[in-house]
Amino acid sequence: MKITTGGRPAALLGAVLLFAGLGLVACAPESGPAEPGPSETTQAVSLETGFKIGLLLPDESSTRYETQDRPGFEAAVKAACPKCEVLYANANQDAAKQQQQANSMLTQGVKVLVVDPWDGVAAAAIVDQAVAQKVPVIAYDRLIKSPQLSYIISNNYEKVGELQGQALVEKLKADNVPAGSGIVMLNGATTDNNAVNIRKGALSQIEPAGYKVLAHIETWDGPTAEKFASSQIAKFGTKIAAFYSANDGNALAAIAAMNAAGMKLVPTTGLDATLASVQSILAGQQYMTVYNSFKGEAEQAVKVALDLAQGKTPTSTDTVDGIPAFLQQPQAVTADTVATTVVKDGVYKTSDICTTQYAAACTAHNIK
Repeated sequence: MKITTGGRPAALLGAVLLFAGLGLVACAPESGPAEPGPSETTQAVSLETGFKIGLLLPDESSTRYETQDRPGFEAAVKAACPKCEVLYANANQDAAKQQQQANSMLTQGVKVLVVDPWDGVAAAAIVDQAVAQKVPVIAYDRLIKSPQLSYIISNNYEKVGELQGQALVEKLKADNVPAGSGIVMLNGATTDNNAVNIRKGALSQIEPAGYKVLAHIETWDGPTAEKFASSQIAKFGTKIAAFYSANDGNALAAIAAMNAAGMKLVPTTGLDATLASVQSILAGQQYMTVYNSFKGEAEQAVKVALDLAQGKTPTSTDTVDGIPAFLQQPQAVTADTVATTVVKDGVYKTSDICTTQYAAACTAHNIK
């Protein structure tokens, strides 16, 4: 995956893709001017009359989708286009189901699709079908392997992995854990291109530091991760100096496995800044997580979706594989930075975090 940064109009990029034979067939007459790029549609729609927008999310195992992304997206649509209607579906880790959900939305007349794919390769078929009906598609959070995407809204996931790996290495060194000590890696699913980039970023920090990967698994499923972690604890025991986890669900699974085995907790990383993990971090269990602004990601997706549906050309700050993109930059979150990240941004109220069980931890870290 090639990422290029810097503001550059999507129209120019669309023209480049068109010249390369990757553009869409548009509605212009045969004798008319050159065909428009993939961001243009055939139907005249407006914010005044409203239209349908499709939102497809990949799973329910990651709590962020139902608690942050979906409500954030729907709220942003309501604010910008009160007469627009959001058609929503969650694939629940099923690529075929997600294809069916997309088919249904296209049949119902959506003017733009925002798709966070369960399987980034399989979802190319969704793009193909939408393009055939001149409906633009935005890849949301996870990349879809299709040159016919109109836009990508995501985060810098290689940087996510770098932050995780850097934090883990620094913690191990601070605890005087020698090079050569073992790490068990709980990576994300191979169907998710983001997981590949996260792993790449993490290893760029772990390997040069001299720590040894004892074992690894690729899954976003918490119970599967917990079962694997338990098996590795039984196999390696105290040789495990840390659990590298690509997200919070797997991190909490590793912590549950350590507790069940009576093992002293070792540093464990995460991603998504879920409420349970933020509380775990404050309690001294999970070591760190990474926060990407869910609200910022959802609001940017809505802004681009509304432009594309109206045939407008959204600007972009980045490109991914030549496709216009908007990539947020992640932030590492430890117990010392909870207040200045997720609390400051209003992701959680202090009352959400500082329940009776975590009140003392909140006081210790000046979260009021």
